[in-house]
Amino acid sequence: MQQLKRSAPFALPIKILQFGQGNFMRGFFDWQIDLLNERTGLDAGVVVVRPRGGSAAPLLDTQDGLFTVLVRGLNEAGEPVKAYRTVECVQREIDPGTAYADYLALASNPDLRFVVSNTTEAGIAVNQTDRIDDAPPATFPAKLTQLLFRRYQAFEGARDKGLVLLPCELIDRNGPALKAAVLHFAALWSLEPGFAEWIEDACTFCSTLVDRIVTGYPAGDAEKIKEELGYDDPFLVSAEYYYLFVIQGPSWVGDELKLQGADLNVKLVDDITPYKKRKVGILNGGHTTLVPVALLAGLEAVGPAVDDSGVGPFLRAAIADEIIPALEMDRKELAAFADDVLLRFRNPSIHHRLASIALNSWSKFAARVMPQLLRYAELNAGRLPRRLVLALAATMVLYRGDLIELSDDPANLDWFRQAWPKVDSGAWSMAQLASGWLANAKLWGRDLNEVPGLTYAVTVALEQIRRRGIRELLG
Repeated sequence: MQQLKRSAPFALPIKILQFGQGNFMRGFFDWQIDLLNERTGLDAGVVVVRPRGGSAAPLLDTQDGLFTVLVRGLNEAGEPVKAYRTVECVQREIDPGTAYADYLALASNPDLRFVVSNTTEAGIAVNQTDRIDDAPPATFPAKLTQLLFRRYQAFEGARDKGLVLLPCELIDRNGPALKAAVLHFAALWSLEPGFAEWIEDACTFCSTLVDRIVTGYPAGDAEKIKEELGYDDPFLVSAEYYYLFVIQGPSWVGDELKLQGADLNVKLVDDITPYKKRKVGILNGGHTTLVPVALLAGLEAVGPAVDDSGVGPFLRAAIADEIIPALEMDRKELAAFADDVLLRFRNPSIHHRLASIALNSWSKFAARVMPQLLRYAELNAGRLPRRLVLALAATMVLYRGDLIELSDDPANLDWFRQAWPKVDSGAWSMAQLASGWLANAKLWGRDLNEVPGLTYAVTVALEQIRRRGIRELLG
């Protein structure tokens, strides 16, 4: 089978340094840069750097930096979409374990303008042991600080040679977090004061929000894909149709990326917070609301659950009538986002098991659903959102542990292991189960029995689930 190779030499100037070679960055960021190159003349070449060196996995260089992105799912009209794109913007991949000098040499490249990263949630971390002369140091921020210091020296602190940092790690305020990590190493290594000033004045650390499901190589469809493409690409990744890239930064960042007229779902905003709340509330909160109800209804995956005649309408109503009203954004924009979320949940190309999403359900419920439940009650004179309360009770029933294998904080699992036998034996009432769990201030941040009517509502929901079953309660 033919391999993927370039037919012409590399031609793009290196404008972007990318930490992270994984599926997500190829199917999300590089895919967008390739479209910007095509549609706007951005002409940005990308060099990929592995955050950690020494991996035996082959480099993208074995295919001249080329790879394929398969986009498939449902479009805005709910119609199936399938499209291949050969991404050409990556010019090289560097393993810092074997070519660290080549990485540091990028600091002197006058064309370099952006640094993007996705090094997992634990990637933006500091220590006291990395040194300025380590080649390479252990942490991503230390590697980045070395490069930035070399650039500062190479261009004698020129303000126009600062870089724009776009961290994509899934942590809150990832831009300031990365900046703080760089300044930590600048102080640890006693670098000249002018460097810290250059970081402050010449470099721009943007916070970002990224959203796309990239599932990697679809091994089950490998032979069909090879036949359709006419070549074999082991770096191919499959991505859903939907994507969103939100950047909190000055307007000139959008000008430099040539976003105007690119027709990409990239938003440059002054405050990323509402978009995070929207994603957490509707996308993540929708998942967390759906899972216990769908599992108790005998379903196994997200797509069939959304299409189910009982569970699907329950989820739609929970989002439209109880979650969206509790979020402080434009209702039409929230409704449009919710429509996209439901299409994504129904994507036939992604088999998302409910049991997998149920991992650590209680921390998820506390962060994703409870804020909307409490806000709804606050806005409605104490009236509680019936469906979110039912999802809370259903999660408690799920934690009997007799339906799926549970994974959570040991303290949460132990509490239910002791509580449910007490209920089954008659030693505890459902009201005691409800009040006992709602009193968990470590989880909720407060004793939720203080919320008027909540303990009673959860108790009633628990009793109804036991007596009637979940399906009768979904209307």
